[in-house]
Amino acid sequence: MGEVELDDSKGILKVHAEIIFYGNAANEILSNQIANDIESQWNEPSASVSIHNKWYKVQFKVAGYHATGLQPINVYENVDPRKNYFRIEEFASGNISFVDGINSNTGYFKLDNLLNNSTTAAHEFGHTIGLEHPTIMDIRGVGVPGIMYPRGTIVDPPYQYDPSARPLAPGGTMNPFTRKVLIGDIDDLKLHRLSYNNGLAILGDFTSVWHEAHQP
Repeated sequence: MGEVELDDSKGILKVHAEIIFYGNAANEILSNQIANDIESQWNEPSASVSIHNKWYKVQFKVAGYHATGLQPINVYENVDPRKNYFRIEEFASGNISFVDGINSNTGYFKLDNLLNNSTTAAHEFGHTIGLEHPTIMDIRGVGVPGIMYPRGTIVDPPYQYDPSARPLAPGGTMNPFTRKVLIGDIDDLKLHRLSYNNGLAILGDFTSVWHEAHQP
């Protein structure tokens, strides 16, 4: 979830989001790293959008914070559309990270999904601002997979876990480290269709779910 701001003087559309992390595996360094990963990956396309016949350069402004004293009521009662809450733990049921639905401001991250310049956080952030998985899961011939393609997608060999593997054989599906935010992903946000009030609009919605740590 985030808040969109139109800066008419500079011709910039800013997508503001704050991601507040809690849980046993969360810390300040990791919180900053995840926010930086999301911001840099979503800004990589250098996209622009036309709103009311004026072009704006799209810029994502993402900040990450470690909240050591966060309480469930802080999540339940939050009314700031910029704030998102994610628990980080070494263990996650189902062995995956997830958000609480398309257009959401809460979720749960598995620690090892976030390390080594992973695209998991940027993918899940895409869900929080309204994007779903594409319906076509065989994109051979397309090239670089967009950020919203899930694990298991059939891709060209350079984007597989094992470039020499046959499609769907072990190693023969998309390595999520190879996906990128593309211009098409920015287009799919439909930023020009948002309802702007005094230059501000909300992207996503409140789910406000507090997560307890999953147990093995």
